[in-house]
Amino acid sequence: MIPEIGLFSLILALLVALAQGILPLIGAAAGWQAGLRVARPAAMGQFALTALAFACLAWSFVHNDFSVLYVAANSHADLPPAYRFAAVWGGHEGSLLLWQTLLTAWTLAVALCSRRLPLAFAGRVLAVMGWISVGLLLFMLFLSNPFERLIPPAMAGRDLNPLLQDPGMIVHPPMLYMGYVGFSVAFAFAIAALLSGELDALWARWVRPWTLAAWTFLTIGILLGSAWAYYVLGWGGWWFWDPVENASFMPWLAGTALIHSLIVTERRGAFRSWTVLLAICTFSLSILGTFLVRSGVLTSVHAFAVDPSRGLYILAFMTVIVGGSLALYAWRAPSVGLGGGFSLLSRESLLLSNNVVLTVAAGSVLLGTLYPVVLDVLAWGKISIGPPYFEAVFVPLMTPALFLMGVGPVARWKQAEVPDLARRLKAAFGVSVLTAVLAPLAMPGPPRFGSPMIVLGLWLAAWPIASAAAHAWQRITDGEGEVLRRLARQPRSWYGMLLAHAGVGVFIAGVTLANGYEVKRELRLEVGASHEAGGYGFTFAGIGPAAGPNYSAQRAVFRVTRDGRPVVTLYPEKRLYTVQDMALSQADIDSGFSRDLFVALGEPVGENAWTVRIQVKPFMTWIWTGCILMALGGLLAAGDGRYRRTQQAGAAVPQARGAAAGRAAREGY
Repeated sequence: MIPEIGLFSLILALLVALAQGILPLIGAAAGWQAGLRVARPAAMGQFALTALAFACLAWSFVHNDFSVLYVAANSHADLPPAYRFAAVWGGHEGSLLLWQTLLTAWTLAVALCSRRLPLAFAGRVLAVMGWISVGLLLFMLFLSNPFERLIPPAMAGRDLNPLLQDPGMIVHPPMLYMGYVGFSVAFAFAIAALLSGELDALWARWVRPWTLAAWTFLTIGILLGSAWAYYVLGWGGWWFWDPVENASFMPWLAGTALIHSLIVTERRGAFRSWTVLLAICTFSLSILGTFLVRSGVLTSVHAFAVDPSRGLYILAFMTVIVGGSLALYAWRAPSVGLGGGFSLLSRESLLLSNNVVLTVAAGSVLLGTLYPVVLDVLAWGKISIGPPYFEAVFVPLMTPALFLMGVGPVARWKQAEVPDLARRLKAAFGVSVLTAVLAPLAMPGPPRFGSPMIVLGLWLAAWPIASAAAHAWQRITDGEGEVLRRLARQPRSWYGMLLAHAGVGVFIAGVTLANGYEVKRELRLEVGASHEAGGYGFTFAGIGPAAGPNYSAQRAVFRVTRDGRPVVTLYPEKRLYTVQDMALSQADIDSGFSRDLFVALGEPVGENAWTVRIQVKPFMTWIWTGCILMALGGLLAAGDGRYRRTQQAGAAVPQARGAAAGRAAREGY
């Protein structure tokens, strides 16, 4: 009975989504107030119905209802309860229901937070989001029904993929999808602006907090996925340029460019066409990520192999969204205007250059991801594009972006002068150069003085941190009043910018040091034997049986010492998941401020001997810390009180637009 309630809820949600998509557009075009007022109640109703359907599917998993085909395919009675719940999004159908549930949650948030926006504009935004829901609900009801019955019911399920039986499965997909789906808000605002012609500084202030929130969720989602791969897969790496990893990275790059473009549109009224196009492209890349993962065209540890008809539907859905929005853009963009002018050297031009580099970088990742797929589809052969391509193409592209990151916030609007920039940044430049040259001296082992790439990486890491510090110092020391009062007057978005830029620097430092000074050993080790790596001694002290709720394991004991003193004991495992008869290495990692000690157990090779992977990875924690700082910066900027005040002023649209433009010209970053 519960699955039938869930299916009926999805059918009702489709009808409500159709009303949400159709009636407000008619109301906006014809001045029909009743049609416009349908949008918000419809958004609330659609969320309630979709959430009910999600709850019904979750109930089926938690209570082991193996009469539901999707439950039988992705769960088992011995699966721990937390993973039974996470298995809701462990396969194709449930992950799409999660996508739709989060979309309705974002739609509900827009409905609740847009009460002071012009009614016609808010109606258009909610209508666009309603049509996205219609496409997804049709897909689920006709091609990916998560409530399809299995007759007769299975006695026991096939179990969740052992790679997914990890705490990361509980938090990573929802966070990643929150970012994916969150960009639908910026997309809907862009389409509504193209339809109405209302695209200016006030519009940018409406859109910017939503974009920052989506970008923050996506950043956290990518961080969690990267950390999950690092400690679960047993490879000891955190980023593999896997096609599905790239699918989340591309909208992140485009979303980063969108955030910076919105700043210029808000402050100076420029980049309006560019901003709308980036909003369309960012959400289009999110839809593309869904197509790549759900269509079965990719082979990946993340991807789901599904019926090609589903991939064809997603491709058609993506074509309608991307093609329709770009056609509307081509039609309406000339009426949007170019905005204010600026000189060749100004904050606007630097942000524009930064956005161009980010867009080209996203394009290079897109090319490397899709090129093998296109060749395969055209039967021109099979090739694999891996890390060498991306490192050779992406890294040189991001180098100027990182340099511009340090210069942009310091430059003046409209026109900047080279002597002034040099005066403001000379201390930051000197500190970053000294850091790059001297930091390798503190690192153990070769290369003692740092290779050219390590020096470049450390300079690119120190530069945004030093320039952010220089910018903050100049901001709080210029002007009248006490320093604390000047600090209190700064907007949250300014603090968020400083924190995010510093996070980028910490992240680059972690990547540079971890890659440049990593010590890796793959060897055969007998019980009782020891091996030295990176100044640490690893002793294989023993191995014995262990058991989990649905697996058996061999658990090894490694005692780690440094200069004869004990440091930590690690317990890597080789697990055998009995239902799927799948073996999986579970690494054990001791993380510290300046290094990670990583041990993974391989295969037995003779009596009392195993293959072992030992790694000493310097400053891995800095990679995660940098991402956390970026996400905190985005969250802090999204909570800027000026955005709420702008929405409260939305009722008096002409006056609010003029006031927003005036404030934007006076305020800082």
